[in-house]
Amino acid sequence: MDYETQRNRQLLAKRAATGLGWFSIGLGLTELLCARGLCRWMGMRGKEDLIRFYGVREMAAGIGLLAAKEKAPWVWGRVGGDVLDIATLAAAFEGNPRKGALMTALAAVAGATAADVITAQQLTSVREMPAGVMRDYSNRSGFPMGIENVRGVAAKDFQTPREYRSQPEMRPGALH
Repeated sequence: MDYETQRNRQLLAKRAATGLGWFSIGLGLTELLCARGLCRWMGMRGKEDLIRFYGVREMAAGIGLLAAKEKAPWVWGRVGGDVLDIATLAAAFEGNPRKGALMTALAAVAGATAADVITAQQLTSVREMPAGVMRDYSNRSGFPMGIENVRGVAAKDFQTPREYRSQPEMRPGALH
């Protein structure tokens, strides 16, 4: 893989991680501030504190993603949180009259999990490239047709301007 392709993949993966960081903060705030309504909608009454805790976890992951230089561990942490969310939603199915809402929530978590896994894999597989790679220009002359074509061109018809010519008595060896 050439340098430009590697660099572009690295930048795209980092942008995706930043987007997931903002998404995490938004989702975390929603879970923290609207836990009662979410639990009522999903038929999970009595689990409000758990949903609030998940909100705090989401916000921590989001802040970590936005602040960290190395984003891969934070995205993998999101994947772990997604597994916990899926397990919690799956456990709530039995005897729940709001199975449709749970399926909707499960589909949303599955979509976020897919985005998390893909981004985490990209961040993990892409080797970090230095920002300012030094390129070797030692084989370049700066002349469009090469240095061989300019050798001697200036010397062919060059004459020293009169005011720069030295007088005969000033030439080395002229004074005796």
